[in-house]
Amino acid sequence: MREAYHVELEQLAGNLAAMSLQVADAMERATKALLEVDLGLAEQVISGDTKVDDARAECEEQAYALLALQAPVATDLRTVLAAIHAAESLERMGDLALHVAKAARRRHPEPVLPESVRPYFAEMGTVAVKLARQAEQVIKTKDVAAAKTLESDDDQVDDIHRHLFTVIMDRDWPYGVAAAVDVTLLGRFYERYADHAVSVARRMVFVVTGKMPGYGASDTEV
Repeated sequence: MREAYHVELEQLAGNLAAMSLQVADAMERATKALLEVDLGLAEQVISGDTKVDDARAECEEQAYALLALQAPVATDLRTVLAAIHAAESLERMGDLALHVAKAARRRHPEPVLPESVRPYFAEMGTVAVKLARQAEQVIKTKDVAAAKTLESDDDQVDDIHRHLFTVIMDRDWPYGVAAAVDVTLLGRFYERYADHAVSVARRMVFVVTGKMPGYGASDTEV
């Protein structure tokens, strides 16, 4: 009976890891759609979002069943609770990739981004996808040191996000208000995506150590 229980815990972690890869792929495609004005890729991300939602529901259902039927304690209890919170963060990451894809579709066939800011979004997209893939490995390995490395990568996204404000606030900004609004919103989507990836990694640190590192508003903000 207990062996089957631990198999279920491992399956839960496996489902979370797979979900992390799903949202990594979604943001990778959404970023490419944004930069290359690719409507087909944008549509793939938009239509695929329901799979991320379904994956969250499956993870939560499995976690609640374990709570109800197995009454886990100590590390096992932390694993189940962390899975519930991590699934929520991963689903939000999928939503943020969806927002990027919808922006690309809304402006098609025109590009959303002015040429001068595209390199910033290319870099943020690369780092965001890297963070999601790192989170997948942390979920599988429960490696505390690896989890903490996500913080420094997240700082890259934060730095670019802050710099974008100086770019669009420059009085010589030539692209108008609509473009400035698009850049502001899209930058926020990438910044929040990265924050949620870090939150997932922190949940795995909680599983191992029993302590939630850096818990604050950034972990719970939508």
